[in-house]
Amino acid sequence: MSRYSAYIACVVLAVLSLALGLRTSGWWWGVAVFGALAALGTLDLLQRRSTLRRNYPLLAHFRYGLESIRPEIRQYFIEDNLAEVPFSREKRALVYQRAKNERDTVPFGSEHDPYSVHYEWINHSLVPVHVDSHDFRVLVGGNGSAPYDASVFNISAMSFGSLSANAIRALNAGARRGGFYHDTGEGSISTYHREHGGDLVWEIGSGYFGCRDEAGRFSEERFVVNARDPQVRMIELKLSQGAKPGHGGMLPAAKVTAEIAAARGVPQGVDCVSPAAHPAFSTPVGLLEFIARLRELSGGKPTGFKLAIGHPWEWFSVAKAMQETGVLPDFIVVDGAEGGTGASPSEFINHVGLPMHEALMLVHNTLVGLGLRDRVRLAGAGRIASAFDIARTIAMGADWCNAGRGFMFALGCIQSRTCHSDHCPTGVATQDPRRWRTLDVEDKAARVANFHGNTLRALRDLIGAAGLEHPSQLGPEHILRRVSPTEVRSLSALYRFLEPGELLDRVPEHAVFRAFWQMASADTFAPPERVMEMRRSKLL
Repeated sequence: MSRYSAYIACVVLAVLSLALGLRTSGWWWGVAVFGALAALGTLDLLQRRSTLRRNYPLLAHFRYGLESIRPEIRQYFIEDNLAEVPFSREKRALVYQRAKNERDTVPFGSEHDPYSVHYEWINHSLVPVHVDSHDFRVLVGGNGSAPYDASVFNISAMSFGSLSANAIRALNAGARRGGFYHDTGEGSISTYHREHGGDLVWEIGSGYFGCRDEAGRFSEERFVVNARDPQVRMIELKLSQGAKPGHGGMLPAAKVTAEIAAARGVPQGVDCVSPAAHPAFSTPVGLLEFIARLRELSGGKPTGFKLAIGHPWEWFSVAKAMQETGVLPDFIVVDGAEGGTGASPSEFINHVGLPMHEALMLVHNTLVGLGLRDRVRLAGAGRIASAFDIARTIAMGADWCNAGRGFMFALGCIQSRTCHSDHCPTGVATQDPRRWRTLDVEDKAARVANFHGNTLRALRDLIGAAGLEHPSQLGPEHILRRVSPTEVRSLSALYRFLEPGELLDRVPEHAVFRAFWQMASADTFAPPERVMEMRRSKLL
């Protein structure tokens, strides 16, 4: 009977309060409170959807209540400063401090254990260098007619629709102040992207939003209108993203507002479908021809693609197509599986795609091995928020870095992890005007610019301490990692880095290249015959 004790007590107290209330008005509060609880308990007993509520009337609601605030209790009172779930409190605090121009120094020593496995650091020099400027730049599309001098730290792809109107406004205004670019995400260019005139990288996904005809096919005419806007500095074709690689998407009709419909070029109030694959091409050569066509139509602006690495033979097929056709993208953005600013299916966010470090090194190694690395710029994206994150990523092969969630923190995101619910408490990832209108654009734009500038100042000091003058001088030999309590390795010793041109005359002693390089074809993304044989063996 203890399971029903709370319910029975409320029924008894409700009856008692009613009896006393008939004699004196001071007991009607008891009738209201205990009567409501007794009614709720009765509903628990009568309903059939929840066994827990039938077995524990009233008491079950305490369990649900505690469960609902568990993430907040854990985040604010239990979670360790260094626990990455997915960003540690230490890293979030660093972004907040830099965004607010507050002191970011650490007292009394590091909380990191330098003798723990996976601890990383950058070696310093006995002859450090004083670097005057923190405005580090990378020239993209230097052989074209409209090259772009990109910052080494930029805003990663986040669409209007995923982010609120005021979040987009603040990001773009901050990008303009700080002199770095703002990737539109595949939701195309909204009016909010244009208000402040910050540099844009226009990301085009498989739905061709902003450049599609009524049937959803790519439209050259509509592409030209956006691509030749002076605010658009580069064109990025999205093949896949780290949060949900190989997965399409659908924005339900109820969320396709007039503003989103206008930006994407889709009907208002109709399901907006983004296919998993691009309908405009079906082969590696076709992909490169499409990239070349986009570059031509844009007036020669740097044009590249973003991908999360999955099947290695598919990337090798693209690389072989570059080698055989001579058609090259101006840049490639490598998105790691640890990336993802919005909501994704659990299996995809947790178990699909190659993490950024290995993905970036595979792309970098392939281009080096083909002798193409100096002609194609590389960017890395995936859980980047600090100057050391940038330094390590560049040391592993990138020319610059993009960050999504880091800049969301600068906007005021508190990692409540309610991006998918439209109930974002800070107005960043919601389309509810009652929430996003409270996000002050001017204040948050300043924070976005501050975060960018202060992070690059920290990067300047970091590379100066290493005896370098520009992040491009960073290599895998500069970053060390503890691999056991008694062993330390540099990244250059941990990983196999190819020599320039090594793939042109032989297959290197590298497991992935030995398994798939020779089998990959520039004419198809299809699995090589060896893979198909293994699949067929299951049917025997």
